Amino acid sequence: MKNILVYGLGLLLWSGCAKYTQDLNIIPCEIPSDLPDKYSKAVAIKQALQQLVDAGVPGCAMAIYSSEGWWETAAGFAKIENQTPMQSCHLQYLQSISKTYMAVAVLKLFEQGKITLDTPITQYLPEQHSRFITDAGKITVRMLLNHTSGIPEYNFSPAYVTYLLQHPDHIFTPTDYLTFIKGKPLDFEPGSKYAYRNTNYVLLALMVDAITGDHARFMTETIFQPLDLPRTFYKNEARYLKSPRLVNTYWDRHSDGVLENVSQMQRNNVATLIGDDGIVTTPLEAIKFLKGLMEGQLLAPATLDQMKTWATDSKGNPRYGLGLAYHSDKGIISMGHSGGGIGAGCELYYFPAQKVYVFIAINLGTVTDSPLHEKVGAARDKIYEVLLK
Repeated sequence: MKNILVYGLGLLLWSGCAKYTQDLNIIPCEIPSDLPDKYSKAVAIKQALQQLVDAGVPGCAMAIYSSEGWWETAAGFAKIENQTPMQSCHLQYLQSISKTYMAVAVLKLFEQGKITLDTPITQYLPEQHSRFITDAGKITVRMLLNHTSGIPEYNFSPAYVTYLLQHPDHIFTPTDYLTFIKGKPLDFEPGSKYAYRNTNYVLLALMVDAITGDHARFMTETIFQPLDLPRTFYKNEARYLKSPRLVNTYWDRHSDGVLENVSQMQRNNVATLIGDDGIVTTPLEAIKFLKGLMEGQLLAPATLDQMKTWATDSKGNPRYGLGLAYHSDKGIISMGHSGGGIGAGCELYYFPAQKVYVFIAINLGTVTDSPLHEKVGAARDKIYEVLLK
C-alpha cells in the first residue's frame, strides 16, 4: 500500500490546480452464470456494500469463499460519468496485494534451488541495481520478503512525490525509483526490526528478472497458468491495463468529499510499478489465488510454513511473513494483504478458524485522507461483522 505521506504531500503540491479529469472507456461485461445466486448472508452483505456506496464510494465489488461455496456481488458504479454499473467481472486494481504474488514467485525459485533465503541479495541482484542500496551485502532475500531490510522507502522522497504529481503521465523505470534512495543510510540495522517498505519488493522483482530473464513471465507461468487465472493480468499479458473492463478510479484530492476521475493517472502509475504493485484481476480470481496458495497448490507445505513465519513489531506482535500480512482483531485471526492507491483500495484475506476467504475492492483512492473514509470504514467493518459471525 502506498504511504499516505506521499500523496498527502502531493495534495499540497496540487492544492491550487484545477479539477483533474481523465476518464477512460469501460464496458459492461457478462456476469459468470456458474456461481450460485443464493448465500445465507447475501442480504446483509449487500446492505453493507450499499452503505459503502451511500458513504461516497463510487463502486465496490466483493467475492467470498466459505462453507457454502463461492459467492460474489457488486454495488455502485464502475464509472460514474455514464453510470456504468460495477459488476463482479470488472477488473480491479490489486495494488500492494501484488506483493503476495511476487513473494510466491521468489519462493518458487527457492524451491527450485535457484536462491537461498538467507543469502545476501548481492549474490542475485545485479550490481547495476545493488549499487543504489547502502550496505546491500548485509541484506538477505528473506529481509526483503518480510520487510526487515532497513532499506528506505522510495515513495517517501519529496523529489519523487513532486515529479509524480506534476507529471502524472510520466512513465518511471525501476532505476528511477532506486535513484530516489541512492546513497541514503539504512533506516535501521538489517534484520533488527520490521518496517513495511515498497522498495523491498521492487528489488525482489529485479532479482527475479536477473534469475529468470523476466519476472512477469515467470509469474504467469508459475502462478497464473497453474491456477487457471485467465482474467488476472500483469506485464506479460496482452493489452495489460488496456482492457475496457478495467474500472475507472476516483480521488478526493482536496480531502473535501469531492471526487475527481483519475483513471489515466492511476493506470499510468500502476503501469510503472513492479513487484510492489501492478496486478489487476477480478474478485473471484483474487480469492482463487489466495485459496490456491493456502491449500498448497503453489508451494510445498514447508515453504508455506516459512511464508507464515511472522516478523514482529516493536511490541512483539506478529505483523508480516514472506509476502503475507497477519492480523488479529478481537481474537479473530486473518492473513493475506491489503492494497491502496491514488484511485483504488482492496483487501484479500483468509480467516483460518472460520475457513472463509474474502476479497473487497473499491474504486476510490485510499492513500489520502477524506471525510468519506470514516463512513466507509464503518461500512467495511459491518461487512466483516456479518461475514464472520
